[in-house]
Order: sequence, then structure tokens, then C-alpha cells
Amino acid sequence: MLAPALAGLLTTASLIVAIGAQNAYVLRQGLLRSHVGVVVLICAASDALLIAAGIAGVGTLVDRAGWALVLVRWLGVAFLLWYAAASLRRAAHPESLAAAAGDGGTETRRGVVTRTVLLTWLNPHVYLDTLLLIGSVATAHDGGEPAGRWWFGAGAAVASVLWFCGLGFGARLLAPLLARPRAWQVVELCIAATMVLVAAKLALG
Repeated sequence: MLAPALAGLLTTASLIVAIGAQNAYVLRQGLLRSHVGVVVLICAASDALLIAAGIAGVGTLVDRAGWALVLVRWLGVAFLLWYAAASLRRAAHPESLAAAAGDGGTETRRGVVTRTVLLTWLNPHVYLDTLLLIGSVATAHDGGEPAGRWWFGAGAAVASVLWFCGLGFGARLLAPLLARPRAWQVVELCIAATMVLVAAKLALG
């Protein structure tokens, strides 16, 4: 079953590497070294859960309930714009971020968990990618046995874990480049721009 597992890994890798709101947030937390483990765990576990649900057939139900995706989309737009505004406020005071990077961050675990969950589950693209797309592609890897699609899902879940671990824990390698407040200001402005662009893409359908 190595072939379907590898196919799942490569398929998910091609979808997940796009810079989006969730990836931008994971990168930021990695740079700040703030609750990186819990952020990576939530993102990877959410992907695994949604991938499993998609392979099990839940994606078909979601596809029929178009109103649910519409609701999630507009809630996501509102949250992304709110977070973009927060990033702009932080960019106005980059010295606090530079200081936080040296002590593991000053954010509470509850706040980080809440933001990670909202960025993950209020993004309709995650449902389209995991529940619908990956769930549909997985059916082509049955190989005459239902186990094939689950091996595909396992490979997809591994790709998610590798990506978020690399993004979150690997971000600290960029720390020497972010020793100055001005560098943090650029990071927050880029994150704000990413959030606004994703929100606009969601709003425009």
C-alpha cells in the first residue's frame, strides 16, 4: 500500500504549501516561539480529522449543504479582517514583538489555541481541500480494496504533520534575521496583507 500512501502525501503537500492565513499564523508563532507545539498539534490533528471524514464520505454531505459553507465563509472573512487589523496594530509597535521572540512570547495558551482553531475551522478552503478534494481523490486509490483509500489518507495526514512541524519549529532558524524591531514590522505587515487577500478571495467567491 506504499503507492496510495505516497500519492496521498504528494497530493496534500501540493495543496498545503500555498501561503494562506493558517500557514502565516503558524509561521508567526514559530518565529515568536510561542506555544508552537500546541499550534502544530491543532493544525495537523484538524487536517487528519477532516481527511478521515472526507474519506469516510462526509464530504458528500457537506457538498449538498451549500449553506454551511456560505456561513463558514463569511464568518471566516470577518475573523480574517479582524486578525489583519490586529497585525497592523502590532506592526505599529514592533519592539514588543522583538522582545517577545526572546522569551517564548507573551501570549496566553488559551488565546493561541482559540486563534488557531478559528483560523483552521473558519476557512472553507480547508473543507474543500480535505473533505471534498482529498476525499474524492482517495476513492481512485482503492486498488480493489477499501484499505487503499485509507492508506492514501494516511499519506495525506503525514504530509500535513511534516509541513506544520517544519513550518512551526523550523521558523526559529530565521530568528537571526529578525533581531531588529523593523524586521518584525515587515513580518506583521506581510501577515496582515495575507489575511486581507485571503479574506477578499473568500468574499469574492
